[in-house]
Amino acid sequence: MSNSSSISEFLLLPLGNTRQLQLLHFWLLLGIYLASLLGNGLISIAVACDQCLHTPMYFFLLNLALLDLGCISTTLPKAMANALWDTRAISYTGCAAQIFFLVFLSSAEYSLLTVMSYDRYVAICKPLHYGTLLDSRACANMAAAAWGTGALYSLLHTINTFSLPLCQGNVLNQFFCEIPQILKLSCSGSYHREVVLLIFSVSLAFGCYVFIVVSYVQIFMAVLRMPSEQGRHKAFSTCLPHLAVVSLFVSTACFALLKPFSISSPLLDLTVALLYSVVPPAVNPFIYSMRNWEVRDAVRKVITKCVLKAVNCPSFGIHGL
Repeated sequence: MSNSSSISEFLLLPLGNTRQLQLLHFWLLLGIYLASLLGNGLISIAVACDQCLHTPMYFFLLNLALLDLGCISTTLPKAMANALWDTRAISYTGCAAQIFFLVFLSSAEYSLLTVMSYDRYVAICKPLHYGTLLDSRACANMAAAAWGTGALYSLLHTINTFSLPLCQGNVLNQFFCEIPQILKLSCSGSYHREVVLLIFSVSLAFGCYVFIVVSYVQIFMAVLRMPSEQGRHKAFSTCLPHLAVVSLFVSTACFALLKPFSISSPLLDLTVALLYSVVPPAVNPFIYSMRNWEVRDAVRKVITKCVLKAVNCPSFGIHGL
């Protein structure tokens, strides 16, 4: 028998039974991580530097890219380090910090996706009021509310989870710390408060999902009534990427949260965790850049500037001698 006061570290799920498999997973996760850093970093720089993208929609996209960077940086670096150095340990404090930042960034991202659906609704259904309803102050307040509520919500969950007595050892069947895995280690009957909080959270998330669905029903009705084919194409090019990101985020998160414990297995838990914690942050930049020519053009400008600077640096040094 053990409790939370006697646990100084947790043992995470190893990313392979053999050393070769661990190294293979390390290089695979490293590639995914670098691709996510590159994609979200380019979008962040492009939106920040391109005056044409200083609009509410791209302001929210910048916040989404920053949240994705934080989300994938919360889980993958530790997993890669464990795979590289052939270890499983994470400190008690490190585990609590990982849960806090993962819940914080994920819930803030979901709140931001809800705000972004409202932005698209106003832009398409109420274009004459767009400048009034979504001025710079309103956008800043909505983004701050998404970040702030995510932090408060995560703090509540983290404190509640780590106040539970742990009686089932310190082995987690996951490659990072997450609340369901900690609940499995808690003493029988002691986790009811956190379960009630999770049910309340799912109810709030479902309310946001209903808001997003209703917004998009009205958006599509308004788009189909547009007389101009060019106008319909432009509206779809700004809405479909957001809808794809929402669908990816909600489907993977729901499957992870609502999956019964009875069908749980290390391989299934690992697969589900990769789906909801790694895939969305890595894929989101490519979803937004595929159909949105403004984002593609801005990213192309950033890449061109970087290449020109890299090419001109040696010649600058030669001319300066």
